[in-house]
Amino acid sequence: MENELNKQEDHNDESHIEHGGSQTLHVSGMYENWFLDYASYVILERAVPALEDGFKPVQRRIMHAMKELDDGRFNKVANIIGSTMQFHPHGDAAIGDAIVNLGQKDLLIDTQGNWGDVRTGDSAAAPRYIEARLSKLALDVVFNPKTTEWQLSYDGRKREPINLPVKFPLLLAQGVEGIAVGLATKIMPHNFVELIKGSIDILKGKEVSLYPDFPTGGQADFSNYNGGLKGGKIRVRARIEVHDNKTLLVKEIPYATTTTSLIDSIIKANDQGKIKIKKVIDNTAEHVEVEVQLGTGQSPDVAIAALYAFTDCEVSISPNACVIIDERPHFMSVNDILKVNTNNTINLLKRELEIQRAELLEKILFSSLEKIFIENRIYRKIEECETWEAVIQTIDKGLEPYKPDFYREITEEDIVRLTEIKIKRISKFDSFKADEVMKGLQDQLEEVEHHLANMIEYAISYFKDLLKKYGKGRERNTEIANFDTIQAAKVAANNAKLYVDRKEGFIGYALKKDESVEEVMECSDIDDIIVFRRDGKYMVTKIAEKLFVGKDIIHAEVYVKGDERKIYNCVYLDGKSGVSRVKRFQVLSFTRDREYDVTKGDKGSKVLYFSANPNGEAEIVGVSLSPNSKAKIKSFEYDFAELEIKGRTSQGNILTKYPVRRVTLVQEGVSTLPAVDLWFDESVGILNKDGNGKYLGKFKDEDKIIVIFDTGEYELTNFELTNRYDTRRIVVLEKFRPNKVITAVHYDTNNRAYYVKRFLIETTTMNKRFKFITDYPASRLLMATLQENPVVDISYKEGRKKSKTTEELKDYTDVMGWKALGKKLPYDTSVEAELTSEDDPVTEEQEKADAAKKKDDDVNDNVKTNQLGIF
Repeated sequence: MENELNKQEDHNDESHIEHGGSQTLHVSGMYENWFLDYASYVILERAVPALEDGFKPVQRRIMHAMKELDDGRFNKVANIIGSTMQFHPHGDAAIGDAIVNLGQKDLLIDTQGNWGDVRTGDSAAAPRYIEARLSKLALDVVFNPKTTEWQLSYDGRKREPINLPVKFPLLLAQGVEGIAVGLATKIMPHNFVELIKGSIDILKGKEVSLYPDFPTGGQADFSNYNGGLKGGKIRVRARIEVHDNKTLLVKEIPYATTTTSLIDSIIKANDQGKIKIKKVIDNTAEHVEVEVQLGTGQSPDVAIAALYAFTDCEVSISPNACVIIDERPHFMSVNDILKVNTNNTINLLKRELEIQRAELLEKILFSSLEKIFIENRIYRKIEECETWEAVIQTIDKGLEPYKPDFYREITEEDIVRLTEIKIKRISKFDSFKADEVMKGLQDQLEEVEHHLANMIEYAISYFKDLLKKYGKGRERNTEIANFDTIQAAKVAANNAKLYVDRKEGFIGYALKKDESVEEVMECSDIDDIIVFRRDGKYMVTKIAEKLFVGKDIIHAEVYVKGDERKIYNCVYLDGKSGVSRVKRFQVLSFTRDREYDVTKGDKGSKVLYFSANPNGEAEIVGVSLSPNSKAKIKSFEYDFAELEIKGRTSQGNILTKYPVRRVTLVQEGVSTLPAVDLWFDESVGILNKDGNGKYLGKFKDEDKIIVIFDTGEYELTNFELTNRYDTRRIVVLEKFRPNKVITAVHYDTNNRAYYVKRFLIETTTMNKRFKFITDYPASRLLMATLQENPVVDISYKEGRKKSKTTEELKDYTDVMGWKALGKKLPYDTSVEAELTSEDDPVTEEQEKADAAKKKDDDVNDNVKTNQLGIF
């Protein structure tokens, strides 16, 4: 009975039942099994890469086939496809497409011929016309048969790698896309240099944050990147330049688009009336250039905004990092992938060292056996032996006294190898040379043992070597930006100045003959403007070419929404009571084009004095009363610092009940706001109060920012949050502390020599760059820092030999003037300087010391001023 039940269960498992000699198949069960098999195959064998080496199976088989073909010369891609088909059970077209995809990434494959263009969408030539070979990087980091695990190919005729021993975060460097059954993967390409530096930081115990870098360049906002996990989003924009008022040039395009698809989207937006253009021309050759000719009356800034809004000049990409681990799909962040890849590299390097150690031990062992065998003339003793067993026993007996010195037991195989030594080699045996060889092997073994005992340092050195050999020319292509913050500032900076006709009440950027609001203030036709009038009314409105906002304007400027440090100081006459009041207020929110009141709103009210202060400055004003007033004191001073900052609707404090003739400025004010903590976000090049990026310190009104550029220039700026800094050119950006010494290493073309100089900032001019290296064409800055005790690794050439030394630059030379050359370095060619010391931390003690020094300087200035008799 039990056997019958088992038979029945077997039939059910096979999804069929017998009925009188015929069978009924359960199709649902068959589909379920087949579908699961198919889904597993697509996920594991086609669409999703393995975490260990970053390859899909077809890519791994292509690399293996190319390695088998490798002789240093180029091979026809058609030939590579044929070789790959020995391992990959699919058609030649799929393999050909995968090879072209790998070749276009310009990382593992050197290409020759027309391989297409990812920027324009042009396809590659036929496989019979193009050629490829493995790159030097691929040969260095991808292959090592000694550490490779092998399996039989699909037909059992060949062996292929299960995973290639890749000693580099290749998966993140190349990126990958794949659609499987029920899931997909989309890992963005990342910057080669940043990946290596990220691995080094991981080995040093630091946290890393990776952002993609696209070969097409452009700008990208990674605010919602989410580490590359599902649910994240990347906004990528083209780089658009204003050629003139009628022409825009698209210089770089978003990732996953082509110039063809970009032009098609622009034409479509024009047809839909979303943007007005005359013509679009593709001038792409060595570099991308799409010329967009604008329609009549179209503002370039408005056109740029429309291109981003309605065309493929901005695209949204949704990453989804999915990889295969132990034959199962897993979702991981790119930061975790980098950590796993870094640890995998350490393990591979360790295995290579262990293999090398084992080989060296074997070489040392056999060299020792050979020396003993020859020097002790053991080979003579075997001449009388009549059997092979006797020969083995004689040699083994001769080696007996030395066996305790060996790291393992001597086997019969070792003895057999001794018998294979030729007489010619025995006769020419040189004991001194043998000792030298063994010493060399022993030195190598000690070096390997040292590396094994210090794997982290060895791995860091390995990554630095990769960076040195292959990092040149692989700088970041895609600019990291924050579109919500930066784009508005960029638009404002590229348009006309804001003008105002105060008397007649007109503002706009087309009033060229009228008064400029401020010489340095620029605006665009998408900016908001805040306008204050003498009658106490104010409003926020959108800028236009010419706009009437009311007569008798006393102040107008570009409005920055949410600026909490912008404080307005005001003295006004209340028309109903005749009382003059003072108030300090902010304008943090508004309804556009609605009028608000600085005064209480009574008829006859008017503003007597007004100032706008970017950092909450509080000045002292002089108040002159009417000569006919009954007041005993007809002239007095008022300090706005005594007044509390309140909301815009507050009526203010009473200044005087008597008629005021005029209010004048007596003394410029200083900020009454508390010091603000500022950070610098290097990813987007802006200052912020949100804790993003590098902490700069506490800033008061008089504080400044110092910026050192890779051009050998420095500049002092204010700390307004609207400032934008080009992080690609910045070497140092810090809070300016006058007592901090700048240390720089630079090359002077005129003297053809390298110098170290240390100097203090002696200039006080703001927003102007000063060059502190010589102005000759090829003079360049190698390194600059504000660290108190900078330590620098200096690499240089002595003949053909490359050397490195470490210098502590604080005591290398004295502090000189900022125009001095400095002290000459004793190296002439191929000098490189790398700062290895950590930045000085910004501490509360440092802030207090700065404040104390500032106070002492102010006291000294006052003493000097009083001695001169100014007061």
